[in-house]
Amino acid sequence: MMRKTKDRIINEKVLADYRRTLVEEEKSSNTIDQYLRDLEAFMQFADGKPVDKDMARRYKESMEGQYQPRSINAKLCALNGFFKRMGWYDCLVKLKKIQKETFRLVDKVMTKEEYEMLLAAARRLGRKRLNLVMQTLCSMGLRVSELRFITVEAVRRGFADVTLKGKTRRVLLPKNLRLLLGECIKDAGIKVGSVFVTRNGKPLDRSNICRDMKALAEEAGIARSKIFPHNLRHLFACVFYAKEKNANHLADIMGHSSLNTTRIYTQGSMEEQMTALNNMGLVDLSDFLRERKKIMPTKEKTA
Repeated sequence: MMRKTKDRIINEKVLADYRRTLVEEEKSSNTIDQYLRDLEAFMQFADGKPVDKDMARRYKESMEGQYQPRSINAKLCALNGFFKRMGWYDCLVKLKKIQKETFRLVDKVMTKEEYEMLLAAARRLGRKRLNLVMQTLCSMGLRVSELRFITVEAVRRGFADVTLKGKTRRVLLPKNLRLLLGECIKDAGIKVGSVFVTRNGKPLDRSNICRDMKALAEEAGIARSKIFPHNLRHLFACVFYAKEKNANHLADIMGHSSLNTTRIYTQGSMEEQMTALNNMGLVDLSDFLRERKKIMPTKEKTA
């Protein structure tokens, strides 16, 4: 039942109840934490007053100039999800319209060459397990939260059944990766369960992997802004699509519900698009070159 406007007060208890709902829906811990941070920011904006459409609209306007459009939309998605759960459909706000980029920006994504430099840096520093973690994530296109499904049993079978957000998909382990993981399992004396765990037996945390990867930046000679776990998944998708040109198959492997998500990885780089544009031959330089030739100074004859 929809609550009356005067009852629409967001407080700590409401957010705690919503957190339990997100956990029951099997949202990832990172997603839950982000949603709650966004909702806490809105709660502070509301300042104990009842929530209505006008307040939500003013909150959207307050973020202009403070955040990038995509960040604003991410925060509004968290807010709209909460409104829907509460039945406050009249409070929903429209996302900002953003033109999709037609190419990947090179300063944001990791190239295959940079990935190889990162692996080499890990080897030089003796970070054998970190090297193998990165190869596992990249060669299979996994999220860090899915790393726990790479078990001793999965290595022996050659595939892993990954369950996330209520969906299960089967992912294959490349032959060479199985060889490396098999050696790791043997050296560590792991009998059953996940290959990559902490000393306490818990799955590796994204923040720890990200920190360890960024520590390799200077050694590898790569910008720190490019080094984080999700860029390994991004690289897998880009390399796979470049070879197979099959977005549907890629979506299945990545576990995407929508092809719009997969589309991010099918874009070429800015350099690739510029090369294609330059090679189309649709700009006529003949007049420009003739005029330029007329005004070019002639070389003086040498005595």
